[in-house]
Amino acid sequence: MQSLISAIENDELEAEIVAVISNRPDAAGLQSASDAGINTEAIDHKDFASRDAFDKKLAEVVDHFQPDFVILAGFMRILTADFVNHFAGRLINIHPSLLPKFKGLHTHQRAIEAGEKEHGASVHFVTETLDDGPVILQASVPVLPADTPDTLAARVLVEEHKLYPAALKLLLQQES
Repeated sequence: MQSLISAIENDELEAEIVAVISNRPDAAGLQSASDAGINTEAIDHKDFASRDAFDKKLAEVVDHFQPDFVILAGFMRILTADFVNHFAGRLINIHPSLLPKFKGLHTHQRAIEAGEKEHGASVHFVTETLDDGPVILQASVPVLPADTPDTLAARVLVEEHKLYPAALKLLLQQES
């Protein structure tokens, strides 16, 4: 999220972030967004009896802000099919692997264990199937012989911070 805010502030991305919404009231991104003058909302998923109830409320709050795209950044919850379908074609995520490889968690460890020579990140449309939507843009880094999951993750994160603004810029250009 911070990379998107910075890209906008540095005139590298012509966009407006209309709101930052988190399911964790203590999320650092809420303060960063507030400091940047962006609307924030915290909707604690623990306050809801079911995933469906939370996702319904989340969709209502997102709809209130009328975004062109819903960008997931550090949102570590699997969304219901109803939520995903409500925002179909507008719901974007970033995943730390070169999809379709290594969907789900522990991607860096899995890439090392698989003997991959290249790893990276993918920005993709969210569909009902986890980490399976059409890829918008990818960035790669080499997997080095001495890599640990942490060292590989750090190199991938550098690319993620460039990749997300670039992918959003591409989507906005395609819209106009």
